[in-house]
Amino acid sequence: MRPSAVLLFLGALLPASQILAFKANDFKTCAQSGFCRRGRALSARALAAGSSWRSPYSIDPSSILLAPDQASFTASVKSALYPEVNFGLDVRLHDDGVVRVRIDETGGLRKRYDEAANWALVAPPRISHDIVWKVGKGAVHAVYGEKKSIEVVIEFDPLRVTLLRDGVEQVVLNDRGLLHMEHFRTKDDTKPVTIEDGEGEAQTTLQLNNRAWFEGEEQDAWWEETWSSWTDSKPKGPESLSLDVTFPNHRHVYGIPQHATNLSLPTTTGPDAAYTDPYRLYNSDVFEYLVSSPVSLYGSVPLMHAHNAKSTVAIFNAVGSDTWIDVGRTETGTETHWISESGILDVFLLPGPTPTDVFAQYTRLTGAAPLPAHWALGYHQCRWNYVSSDDVRSVQKRLDDENMPVDAFWLDIEYSEGHKYFIWDKKNFPDPVEMIKDVEALERRMVIIVDPHFKRDSSYSVYKAASELDTLVKPKSGSGEYEGWCWPGSSSWIDFFNPKSWDMWVSFFKTKSVEGQWSWIESTENVGIWNDMNEPSVFNGPEISMPRDNVHYGGWEHRDVHNINGMLFANQTYNALMHRSDPPKRPFVLTRSFYAGSQRFGAMWTGDNVGTWEHMAIGIKMVLANGLGGFGFGGSDVGGFFGNPDPEMLVRWYGVGAFSPFFRAHAHIDSKRREPYLLDEPYKSMLRDMLRLRYTMLPVWYTAFKEMSATGIPILRPQYVVFPGDSEGFAIDDQFYVGSSGLLVKPVTTRGATSASVYLSDPQIYYNYFTSHAYPAPGKKAASGRTVTVPAALPQIPLLIQGGSIVPTRERPRRSSALMRNDPFTLRVALSSDGSATGEVYLDDGEGYGYTSGEFVWRQFGAETKKGSWGKGEELKIWSKDQAMQGGSNDVVYKPANAFAESVLGVRVERVIVLGVGVRPTVVSVNGASTVKWEWQGGIGYGATTESKAGVLVIRDPAVGIASDWQIVVVF
Repeated sequence: MRPSAVLLFLGALLPASQILAFKANDFKTCAQSGFCRRGRALSARALAAGSSWRSPYSIDPSSILLAPDQASFTASVKSALYPEVNFGLDVRLHDDGVVRVRIDETGGLRKRYDEAANWALVAPPRISHDIVWKVGKGAVHAVYGEKKSIEVVIEFDPLRVTLLRDGVEQVVLNDRGLLHMEHFRTKDDTKPVTIEDGEGEAQTTLQLNNRAWFEGEEQDAWWEETWSSWTDSKPKGPESLSLDVTFPNHRHVYGIPQHATNLSLPTTTGPDAAYTDPYRLYNSDVFEYLVSSPVSLYGSVPLMHAHNAKSTVAIFNAVGSDTWIDVGRTETGTETHWISESGILDVFLLPGPTPTDVFAQYTRLTGAAPLPAHWALGYHQCRWNYVSSDDVRSVQKRLDDENMPVDAFWLDIEYSEGHKYFIWDKKNFPDPVEMIKDVEALERRMVIIVDPHFKRDSSYSVYKAASELDTLVKPKSGSGEYEGWCWPGSSSWIDFFNPKSWDMWVSFFKTKSVEGQWSWIESTENVGIWNDMNEPSVFNGPEISMPRDNVHYGGWEHRDVHNINGMLFANQTYNALMHRSDPPKRPFVLTRSFYAGSQRFGAMWTGDNVGTWEHMAIGIKMVLANGLGGFGFGGSDVGGFFGNPDPEMLVRWYGVGAFSPFFRAHAHIDSKRREPYLLDEPYKSMLRDMLRLRYTMLPVWYTAFKEMSATGIPILRPQYVVFPGDSEGFAIDDQFYVGSSGLLVKPVTTRGATSASVYLSDPQIYYNYFTSHAYPAPGKKAASGRTVTVPAALPQIPLLIQGGSIVPTRERPRRSSALMRNDPFTLRVALSSDGSATGEVYLDDGEGYGYTSGEFVWRQFGAETKKGSWGKGEELKIWSKDQAMQGGSNDVVYKPANAFAESVLGVRVERVIVLGVGVRPTVVSVNGASTVKWEWQGGIGYGATTESKAGVLVIRDPAVGIASDWQIVVVF
């Protein structure tokens, strides 16, 4: 189908926002959302009442029940507004110091949705058995931690929860009295009290609402809500949850992705608010989104970090429904207000006290990102759409002819017959398996899209199987199949909350039919999967999504699970790929929609961006924010999905992509073809160099992914994460460090740039990666960081190496990453201000799970300069040790002579480049015996005080293995 025909067809089906640019009218504002209006009105009443405002919620002290092992306690909570309604409080402390606070309605008319945490958490948290709760007259509290520096206090009346460290408040729940759980009720329960006043003809009837001071006079959208042309039936009535979370001493808050905004979240309340609406978490298919907005995008992670120079804390609010979050500043801290449509209160307080601690605590809750297949870190070539098998082969050949490396080719929806996913359009793709194998012959991969909506066609095997198994989402009646419109036209959606769908989904991805079931036999075990449109996107639905009163497995309404829905799609796709082969291979799944815990199932991207400089810049901030939310494997579409970027912009965007965890070029069906080989010179060579730079640094990226999979620390690290004590860096979001490599990147995102200002927090020397220009450490009297000017004329990328780092690279250009497996390494040793350096590299087979049983190589590199002055017998020692043997791999049984290590014994280090060598050496020896060839380029040493080109020592072919212990000694 030609693009013009596609658009003519869609024009009859899609809302304008799917044809044109972003339209605010396609999505609700808070003022158009009944429960958000109610929540904000509650906050306004509290603000107007000032000090006289008092929360109606309190704990009944007589109900407090301590667990026999002291690990938790429960209590009854009452609201003065509704004394007859019962709420239950459950507070427990995890063994890593995290505090979990749950409040649920008990004995009510219905059960509130309480399963969000079950989907988000990787396992039931381990509860501490070392806690001693103390019950006083007005509160329950516990003191804990290695130094007994952490205290949690739960006050009775009004209910208030406080986390303190060293006596200083870190997080407070219900500090402003905005806690409100709208209980289930009937319409009869909501009639106001009437009284008669006067006698005879003068008698009047008065209606009293003694709860109006808190809830307001009106029953605003309690039982039905109409917006645009849609009506939400709200059969359960009002059930929203309001909670204020205060960080009294932290003025910077981060997280709650996904939003196109600054990393340090701008305010939404107060006289200087940056936005008039709260931040929204409601997974949405937003077309050409704005570059500075609190509007919800494709994913929702209800995790917020708060930071100051002394501590970092976070809260994780396990709720899966539509949620709005106001952010306001005080003189010393930050006030936030969370308003959710449904669910229970299930909040985790993460005590930190450092960013690294918070990442570890959140990772223990929701799980770590798995170590991806190595090829997934390479370059991905995509567009909507490569139109035929021959088109795919042609793109691969052109990239090879131009010596441009690539690891994956992607197919968007047009590969499928009538947008029936899994079913090939044989007119244009007559030989799909052969095409895939042609790509795999060069050790590359195909990634193919599978969306969650299925064409309602009884001849379509996938839809038929799901329908017969009764695993499709139901309309509000609770029976039958919900019908909406998406790419195929009339469509239904698989309900992945239904366990019956899981084995069915596994069977679909088998490459051989099992017991007569339909399977995707026209595929291979190596194909990656792209899960798009899983918010879910419904072209004729409210806010381009599914009606909230649709019904999922268990009788839950879609409103309860909306933000979790997309995660389950990617989860089950990942599971299906795991079961596709024996032994299993590491799956690759890309998802657009996500929730807390989605990091366990693959990668994400920032959706339908635009080829503008502003979108290029905001994409960096969004990827950083997603990393803080636990989802570090992410990136933005290089070049922008929409539009036709000019050559300068495209070169700069490839510079951004080369330093993104996920590096994919993608383009809309109506954009001009812009594969990198199509550019004229000199731009084509610039893109080739950037692609090669990415492949050169794959050892850095893979090692960073290994670290993230073990610790949860994101791959791209903002300034405040690396230097949490430097307040000047708290709001910086246009530069970042790559893992623990010491590489500091500031991508260029403005037209015509010739230089870039890079902020350096630490009193350390830095080196330009490409030119070896040195930026010496400031004097001892320097009290704060400094800004340096780095050349950035096209195509230069401002890339610095922090002194004290050793960066492993592979410098030989290849066509794909797998072809580099036996290539030698180069080590760049960037000497610190005291002449030392450290680094590491992690290697495994990049495909299977042998690494979980010790099949890997993990090396630690070090460098140390013997004290003295240059030229007077000083020695520089550079060495390699087995990192796993140093206690870094306690979770597996590791043997240095494992099968993988044996397979790379012939892989050597071919060069060692030492930056910051200020004088010419006299001799360079290896392992105390042999001498090697070397050359020295004169320049300043690591201890210099003025900016200039650094002295560089290049040691050529020291004849040492990457998997071996060795030592190089440089004598001066």
